[in-house]
Amino acid sequence: MTTATVSLRQQADYRFEIHFGDGIPTLIADEPAPLGKGEGPSPAQLLCASVGNCLSDSLLFALRKFKQTPEPLRCEVTAEVGRNPEGRLRILGMHATITLGVAAGALEHLDRALAQFEEFCTVTQSVRQAVPVRVTVVDADGQTLHDKT
Repeated sequence: MTTATVSLRQQADYRFEIHFGDGIPTLIADEPAPLGKGEGPSPAQLLCASVGNCLSDSLLFALRKFKQTPEPLRCEVTAEVGRNPEGRLRILGMHATITLGVAAGALEHLDRALAQFEEFCTVTQSVRQAVPVRVTVVDADGQTLHDKT
């Protein structure tokens, strides 16, 4: 088993400096107005970044196992923030769209990589235990190759 640790230090109000460890730049996070000043990504945006980064890494790894080069990948993640039955703000769902840097026809074994990459995404599979996450993959030509909730 491994662990992942970050350290947060309050700077002012809802603005926190996040430390990831030696040699890794710190990050400022902040709530948007009216709570904070929006001087950094919000916690919801950080969660979106984690899901998108992990999914992109997993897809890249799956394709590279077959010696394919789909670069440059892009990923956009949107979180739906709304009220739960108790009236509290929650992330109700997420949608990640990964765009390959090449056309699907340029990649061998793409179907096999698409069939398995999500299962290896540590963050997304963990988040999915509480929040629905839809994942779409499109190629450089805009063709939808994968769409799964």
